[in-house]
Amino acid sequence: MPARGEESENAEEEGIQFKLLTNPVRILANEAGWVRAMECQRMELGEPDASGRRRPIAVAGSEFELPVDIVVIAVGNGANPLVASTTNDLETNKWGYVVADEKTGQTSRPGVFAGGDIVTGAATVILAMGAGKRAAAAIHQYLK
Repeated sequence: MPARGEESENAEEEGIQFKLLTNPVRILANEAGWVRAMECQRMELGEPDASGRRRPIAVAGSEFELPVDIVVIAVGNGANPLVASTTNDLETNKWGYVVADEKTGQTSRPGVFAGGDIVTGAATVILAMGAGKRAAAAIHQYLK
């Protein structure tokens, strides 16, 4: 789980239940087409491979439905390479993250502001919220 220790602790304090070694198989909908559940399968760690990593393997017959109201797909925390390749005049660093002024979020492209993980790389939600607040103030000034 790519998270900082304090992020996991904060999530648990907020009531988040971690379902480790559980693989989502498919999203199930109700008659109206709204999400109602996820079909999941329990996993276990297999024998170490050549790299020493124990890869998860499915446990036969362990499928179950997890009732859900909303599904948020959040895969990875790196910069999307499409951002740099499809946005002219937007400066990015060697890792593909957007270069933005720390105080305002202003990027190299006039009128385009950025903050959070797309600027800093993986960090805390609190840092991203702070960047958003600073950028909102800068956008307000820009529009005036």
